[in-house]
Amino acid sequence: MLKFKVDATLCTRCRLCVLDCPSQIIEQAGKDLPVIRREREAGCIRCQHCLAVCPTAALSIHGFKPADSMEISAGKLPGFDQMNMLIRARRSIRHYKDRNVDPALINRLLATVSNAPSGVNSRRLTFRVIDDKAEMNRLRKRVLSELKAAGEAGRIPPSFSYLMAAVPAFYDQGTDLIFRNAPHALIVSASPDAACPNEDVTIALAYFELLAQSAGLGTVWWGMLKMALIALPELKPLLGIPDGHSYYAMLFGVPDIRFA
Repeated sequence: MLKFKVDATLCTRCRLCVLDCPSQIIEQAGKDLPVIRREREAGCIRCQHCLAVCPTAALSIHGFKPADSMEISAGKLPGFDQMNMLIRARRSIRHYKDRNVDPALINRLLATVSNAPSGVNSRRLTFRVIDDKAEMNRLRKRVLSELKAAGEAGRIPPSFSYLMAAVPAFYDQGTDLIFRNAPHALIVSASPDAACPNEDVTIALAYFELLAQSAGLGTVWWGMLKMALIALPELKPLLGIPDGHSYYAMLFGVPDIRFA
């Protein structure tokens, strides 16, 4: 069922796959090939560590093969100085150029960030992207309109006064405190049956932020949206967030400001 295969001509019987299996379901007796017995297959968390750790590319699982995988070498990885610069230079961006990001770049970012870790490799995350600034404009108008109506009806508690300040800022001053005029947003949600849904969401967005900024984009954690959805949960369907799911969001786009 797991399609666990070992090439006898390549396997050196080093036992690394046995050692590094998080579920400890791989067995190897003496000079025999590593195996996973049928009754232990249910313990697999599909992490593919066995494939990734094999130094001779002898092992495949779930239909994934070493020949189709990305080879890891020291020369291809960013060094400490590069990562240090990226992490320390990262800033929240609240000013964006009025243009869409190349869809091909957005797709590459999502394909890469899907490799972010999740508890027990449950991967019960859903990524929703607003990839067009026209759609963001429609969402902006809808959210501000709903907030304004709720405020006038007295449905917003005083503790949300900071959120409600966005209404006059938008309608009277032309200042966008909630959407920051960003062209795009990424909303990540996790199923309640995930091992650690809140942490999974946060980790995925943290990975996305650093990856996006390395690609020349700007990002900001979208706490104002979270506040708005707590105040008006009926807006969640606009973003496709199912009831009971943990969620958070991030704005992103081409920055219109540069930090020196």
